[in-house]
Amino acid sequence: MRSRRILATVIATAALAGLGLTGAATATAQGAPSYVTPSECTEGGGTPAINEEGNYCKGGTHDGEQVD
Repeated sequence: MRSRRILATVIATAALAGLGLTGAATATAQGAPSYVTPSECTEGGGTPAINEEGNYCKGGTHDGEQVD
């Protein structure tokens, strides 16, 4: 009985630690500016708007990311 409680505690702790690491990685990724190449923008289903102010990818999976 005691070993089941310990095992449950270990599993719960590992699960919470994993969520904490995921949140930290997401926060780091969101803080950095994101750049894609024109070909990556096109492959993702978007259109590189290079001649417009800001040079952003319009549409697709890279929508709103800056084209470099």
